[in-house]
Amino acid sequence: MRLILAEDVALLRQSMAVALTGAGFTVIGEAASADALVAMVDADRPDVAVIDVRMPPTYTSEGVRAALDIRAGQPRVGVLVLSQYVETVYALQLLEQSGAGVGYLLEDRVTALSTLTEAIEAVARGGSVIDREVVRRLLRRQRRADPLDELTEREREVLALMAEGRSNHAIASHLVMGHKTVETHIANIFGKLNLPPAADGHRRVPAVLTYLRSLPAGDAAPGTS
Repeated sequence: MRLILAEDVALLRQSMAVALTGAGFTVIGEAASADALVAMVDADRPDVAVIDVRMPPTYTSEGVRAALDIRAGQPRVGVLVLSQYVETVYALQLLEQSGAGVGYLLEDRVTALSTLTEAIEAVARGGSVIDREVVRRLLRRQRRADPLDELTEREREVLALMAEGRSNHAIASHLVMGHKTVETHIANIFGKLNLPPAADGHRRVPAVLTYLRSLPAGDAAPGTS
């Protein structure tokens, strides 16, 4: 299998090349910058490019941008991005453009050569390899996309009582809090659910609908039928 390695630190790049060569791969090129990597891939068409996420000149996202350029221009070339940090934005960019033939691993989890070689082989076959910590962060990020996840526990309690059809006075009595405090919680709920200014009665309906949609199938808010 033919590889091109992209890593700006020469010692790391050379050490990786030696290790992968010993594991049976053929390293046909080594790049110290993203531009050099893209040029090598265009000229030599490797099976997989192994890329450090942060490269010169800014050491931010050059590696990912190069990976995206490679996938756009040479979709048969697999890309495996190695990152020192969990950067879900970059992982999402790779997955959204092409979930096949891409990989994103954290460098500190590649503690054995077998981990790296297995990832390269999977990417070369058209599979995807995403570090489990990145997956965990992505799932947590998706959960945060639920508008109700922005609410505090008390705001959720207030919204649940609103779903029961209780008035502000009844909510205040049930939760043993002042009427003004209830109004503040309700205002916060409307704001976090991005409900535009309107009469509170009009905004209660979409707020309650958002709450009901969040309930598991078959469940209903207490007091509803």
